[in-house]
Amino acid sequence: MPAQLEDSHKLAADTARDFASKRLKSLAQEIEDSQSLPAELFREMGRLGLLGLAIPEKYGGTDAGFLASAMAMEELSKASAAVALSYGAHSFLCSYNLYAHADEAQRKRYLPKLCSGEWIGAFALTEPEAGSDAASLKTKAAREGERYLLNGSKLFITNGSLAQVFLVFARTERRRGQGALSAFIVEKGFPGFSVGKDMRKLGTCGSPLSELYFKDCEVPAENLLGEEGAGLRYMLEGLDMERSVFSGMPVGIAQAALDYALAYAVKRRQFNQSLSSFQLIQEMLAQMATEIEAARLLTYQAASRLDEGLEVSKYASFAKLFGAQMAMRATQNAVQILGGYGFTKECPVERFYRDAALIGIGGGTSQIQQLIIARELLKEQAKRRD
Repeated sequence: MPAQLEDSHKLAADTARDFASKRLKSLAQEIEDSQSLPAELFREMGRLGLLGLAIPEKYGGTDAGFLASAMAMEELSKASAAVALSYGAHSFLCSYNLYAHADEAQRKRYLPKLCSGEWIGAFALTEPEAGSDAASLKTKAAREGERYLLNGSKLFITNGSLAQVFLVFARTERRRGQGALSAFIVEKGFPGFSVGKDMRKLGTCGSPLSELYFKDCEVPAENLLGEEGAGLRYMLEGLDMERSVFSGMPVGIAQAALDYALAYAVKRRQFNQSLSSFQLIQEMLAQMATEIEAARLLTYQAASRLDEGLEVSKYASFAKLFGAQMAMRATQNAVQILGGYGFTKECPVERFYRDAALIGIGGGTSQIQQLIIARELLKEQAKRRD
């Protein structure tokens, strides 16, 4: 896979790496401690072209593709998983999904400001009683003349308190399933829309997580995204993209943990010798490095298939499932190698360990990924029998 990398892929990775090392790394602990993310970081990433990697140039993007996006996600995650999470929610869950289904007027109105970082985006799907079973969401949208009225609430929305633009999924028919859900572009200032206070989290603490409220929220009919009733299809298509690109996140977190643990093991001395000379420490380092590389290649594979327009559901779930499991093992090993120091908040591997816990939950739990993989395997087996 690395031999197939093009200049656009390398440029995206290099740009993200440079920004992460020179700007984010020194801010990461401050972002963690304050549990807040400076909005100007989005404008800085916008000027660097990172916010529009999957968006065509005519709308303010760079059109570098999904592999470049996954590589950028990895580099940002090495420095700050909180920033990487908010970056991904903005650039892919909001901006790309908007691009994929919007009409020309919507694209021209929203994408340039999203790609520049002038506006921050969010993706509003999850509800108090609708997580993995997203088709059961209860937020309703009723058409009244030239507007829709939205009523309901959303939970666990990344960038909720920062965003100016939200992609909101709501029920336009009472029945479940295909044709019952629709997607809307909601702006922060629309009447009837409000944002609750940010929720405290185990990890990625600087990335805001909010509850949203809709009480007769007035959304112009022209802000319906795509077709009425197509929301479930849009959501499922977006999940494959999310899992492929966001799988760069556990790779970045784990790589940062390995880098820190390796440097510590070489420097730290016990029993008159370097910690790195002990075979059990070497075993942990070797296992971490091997699994990180495997997760990286699974991510590259899924993202490349997206770029090529190939079927990706199984491959996206491969990358997400393995990445989630790998990141927990790698960061736990890093804490173990650092010993008592690794258990303190003075050491960044403690943060890496907590940040890694999100990967098996957000964007579809690890259990959901296992179900998807099994479903795809059984479909393939049935085709072979036929």
